[in-house]
Amino acid sequence: MIDTPTFVTTTAQRTAVIRLEIPRSEIQRVMGPGLAELHAALGAQGLTPTGPWFSHHFRMRPDVFEFEIGMPIDASVKPVGRVIPSELPAVAAARTILHGGYENLAGAWPKLDAWIVAQGKKPGPALRETYLVGPDADPDPRAWRTELTRPLAT
Repeated sequence: MIDTPTFVTTTAQRTAVIRLEIPRSEIQRVMGPGLAELHAALGAQGLTPTGPWFSHHFRMRPDVFEFEIGMPIDASVKPVGRVIPSELPAVAAARTILHGGYENLAGAWPKLDAWIVAQGKKPGPALRETYLVGPDADPDPRAWRTELTRPLAT
């Protein structure tokens, strides 16, 4: 289930990220190790995330995801391993909250996109998922909350 979407204008956010281009089937296998690598890199540099972790998808082809996983930070991270500094740009976007497990993500995005179109706007190609409440906070997927942000096409 998703909340009623709204339009937002985001602000630019400094981030530490790992950029990935992987087969769609590999996404569950790479997320955990990627998050551990991000936490280790930030911890070694005395940096603390300023918010929940996210994935920023640039393109989602049927068989390959091109995206980055990251964490917002308030100081620049020094590159180490696969971790690099980056920034989520400020965008005009549509946003909603998905309630439930990650298996519901594939069905939530078309609903958000349909809402955008019904409002007379066009979804852009990128998307962001911010994992507000997940398995690290509660093992019950019914408690999980994922913020879906779809930048609008210009």
